[in-house]
Amino acid sequence: MTHFKYHKVSKSKKIRFICNIHKGAPFIVFLHGFMSDLEGKKPNAFLKFAKQNKLSFLALEYSGHGKSSGKFINGNITKWSNETSALIKKFVKKNDFIIIGSSMGAWLALKQFQKFKNQIKGFLGIGSAPEFLENLMWKKFTKKMKSETIQKGILQLKHGNYEYPITLQLIKDGRKNKVLNKKINSKINVTMVHGQKDEVVPVSYSRKVLKIFQKAKKKLVIINDGDHSLSSQKWLKTIIKELKLII
Repeated sequence: MTHFKYHKVSKSKKIRFICNIHKGAPFIVFLHGFMSDLEGKKPNAFLKFAKQNKLSFLALEYSGHGKSSGKFINGNITKWSNETSALIKKFVKKNDFIIIGSSMGAWLALKQFQKFKNQIKGFLGIGSAPEFLENLMWKKFTKKMKSETIQKGILQLKHGNYEYPITLQLIKDGRKNKVLNKKINSKINVTMVHGQKDEVVPVSYSRKVLKIFQKAKKKLVIINDGDHSLSSQKWLKTIIKELKLII
């Protein structure tokens, strides 16, 4: 059973998170994807792995996600990245950690290198999607979609069975949070896992992430029949195996 807790960021804002501490042990920090939460199979698998290996674990739901307060449409990369940093400061403190980013979580993870570079000892990306707002959304919008977003400030984007409320402020904020143009010189293990059949984010995004790390030990693992979420038992096994190698 997962024990969720709440962290009060301000009077009106609380962030739901999972934190399991093994005194003196390094942390695994997991960052979920866009419009996702901590109810899925991935955070549970990583929590279980951390417990079995006597490692500390932290994961959070950004504002407007899961059971955290706030509206999704008021969120953006800057906000979610700052909330992540605040919880890392509070719970990880000065401990070393390995950061895992799923989809948008990989973008937020790259933002954490700006603040915790010396503490991050490894990075695992799953279907990594840095800068997806501009490249995979805005640039692919039709003229009509763009003008609706500009006029109304929001577009209900249908994708598969889901509808994503994409705001203009979110797109604009994404442009202020470029990460693919900033080199990172950490000598750490960086592994990107990506499904070959990912219909949301192309494998090229994982390659782009690896390019940023100039001194890291880099690895790209392509899962042949893998989709974007990579949540099945079989795929989670592969991801956990890669996590062990990073550690």
